[in-house]
Amino acid sequence: MSSIEIKIINKSDNSLPNYATSGSSGMDIKADLTDVVTIKPMERTLIPTGLFLEIPDGYEAQIRPRSGLAIKNGITCLNTPGTIDADYRGEIKVILINLSSEEQVIRHGDRIAQMVFQKVEKAVWLKTQEINVTERNEGGFGHTGNN
Repeated sequence: MSSIEIKIINKSDNSLPNYATSGSSGMDIKADLTDVVTIKPMERTLIPTGLFLEIPDGYEAQIRPRSGLAIKNGITCLNTPGTIDADYRGEIKVILINLSSEEQVIRHGDRIAQMVFQKVEKAVWLKTQEINVTERNEGGFGHTGNN
């Protein structure tokens, strides 16, 4: 597995994001809150992290839900995966939504999402009048079966 260096400013008193295991793809990121945040059922909110990144050109950070938070509390991230572009310099914030039927509480230091770094390729458009036909062709939205 290769690695990249990411400059980070941590304005919270939380530890830096880190990989929980040697095989982890994502690093847990934590809430940076002065007060608890209560999220009502079907309500969404923006949670600050106190983290500021300088991501190298050619990379992005993706913000993804934590599976434990989703299954245990019904909390997930909207706009998933959220993309943090290499030229963004603002605070990393996470959009959470409560999909459960009960109010959920987020506290300072809670692990709220995970962050994965990905290499990004830039597309160059080649205008044409025709594209190749495939076996699938225009099939979509359940075309391969009942589900």
